[in-house]
Amino acid sequence: MIDEGIMLIPAAMHQMRSNDTEYPFRQNSNFYYLSGFEEDNALLLLQRSKKGMKQILFVQKKDRTKALWSGKRLGVDGAKKRFHIDKVYAIEQLDTVLVKLLKGVQNIYIDLYGNRAFFHRIHTLCRTLYEDRHVKVSPHGFLHVNLLIEQMRLIKSKDEIAVIEQALEITKEAHETAMKMAKKGMFEYELQALIEQIFTTRGAQSEAYSTIVASGNNANTLHYIANNCRLRQGDLILIDAGCEYAMYASDITRTFPVSGTFSPAQKALYNMILEVQLAVIDAIAPGVRRSKLQRLCETKLCEGLIALGIIKGRLKTALKHGAHKKYFPHGVGHWMGIDVHDQAPYVDAQGRELALEPGMVLTVEPGIYIDQHDTGVPERYRGIGIRIEDDIVVTRTGCRNLSQHIAKRVEEIEALCVGVAPAG
Repeated sequence: MIDEGIMLIPAAMHQMRSNDTEYPFRQNSNFYYLSGFEEDNALLLLQRSKKGMKQILFVQKKDRTKALWSGKRLGVDGAKKRFHIDKVYAIEQLDTVLVKLLKGVQNIYIDLYGNRAFFHRIHTLCRTLYEDRHVKVSPHGFLHVNLLIEQMRLIKSKDEIAVIEQALEITKEAHETAMKMAKKGMFEYELQALIEQIFTTRGAQSEAYSTIVASGNNANTLHYIANNCRLRQGDLILIDAGCEYAMYASDITRTFPVSGTFSPAQKALYNMILEVQLAVIDAIAPGVRRSKLQRLCETKLCEGLIALGIIKGRLKTALKHGAHKKYFPHGVGHWMGIDVHDQAPYVDAQGRELALEPGMVLTVEPGIYIDQHDTGVPERYRGIGIRIEDDIVVTRTGCRNLSQHIAKRVEEIEALCVGVAPAG
């Protein structure tokens, strides 16, 4: 994909949390995608020339003192044995090796929006070469590499999809356990702790994003993460939670009743949203564009809101004025992979919307959010927030719902909430 030149992808660095404590380390997604290397303070170099492609990895040396405090590292020799790569150097040799490799190279492919300190470091090396009278050709083209990697990440291999499915197995257990254990008087954070305990004990690295446990009117804050309110009888709980397993995300939202049984109004609104979600999933196939899925989702949600008396007027007029967007303000879904909102393009280099292709993984997540103080809707619907989200892979003939085994039909949810095994 690249012309002659050198591509540089740095690993993530540890980030300070407070004073001398750090956030849990999480590898740079693009670096991991291309290398599989999980340590910090490393760099992958790909060199393309007339002779072919060369791969070089820079890693931290083994250090007994650092190992005592932070754990063992593969080191240069260990990385040589572990990875199929042409050469491995100690990261301390980076500047020396780069100066030699960059002589005669015109193009450098790099993340122009990423690690500023690293970009400045490379810029300084290039300037040194430019000012050296003995160097005839030095880098003068800095090219943004992210789009190339993002295009690769957009199409998942069978192995990648298998890892996502493993993440979803863990996420299924977490969501369904929360349905079984939730009861009035509990705090939202108790369910959060239960979910994240299951993630950890089942081998997931962490949650893929901040867990949302939003009961009652809290569900009408889309990114609610305070998770500090008590569960009340009669309320619904919206849980948006997914684990990260082997660096790949899952992203699932389920909504269920604290009491174990949906009220008539809750059930009517829930089933309407579920029907919309199923219709959108059924429309996913190669060649379809996300904008079509968005229009389908909005049209059907608007139809449903009119039928329930939440929106008044005719469908065409309501859609034209965006009456439904007050209650459905977000998109129908997003790409998912190594990042929960996967770093992959939605348009091509000319700005044209991409059509779906086999191997793409996306979420489908319609929802309706009605604030408790919204006097413009019937009282029975006020304070209800519902979202239903699944993870879908596009196939040659249509799509496959990777999370279809996670309970979401009303009868499945109510059976779990009251401790009865659902039929089938």
